[in-house]
Amino acid sequence: MLDEKLLSILVCPADRGPLLLADGVLYNPRLHKAYRIEDGIPVLLVDEAVDVGPEEHERLMASAGS
Repeated sequence: MLDEKLLSILVCPADRGPLLLADGVLYNPRLHKAYRIEDGIPVLLVDEAVDVGPEEHERLMASAGS
C-alpha cells in the first residue's frame, strides 16, 4: 500500500513520532490516533485523525506485527 521508504519518513503531525502501518491505516500507538490512507495518500491532518479505544488499539498493534 505504501512504499517502505515513504513509511520510514512519515511521522505523526501531533507528536512527530513514528507511525505504524496497521490494517490499512497509519497508527500512532502513543496517542491512540489513526490516520486514514486515501487512494494511497496518507491524510496526516490532526483534525482528521480518529481516536482509537483500547480494544481497537490491541487489534491494530497485532495487525502491525504481522
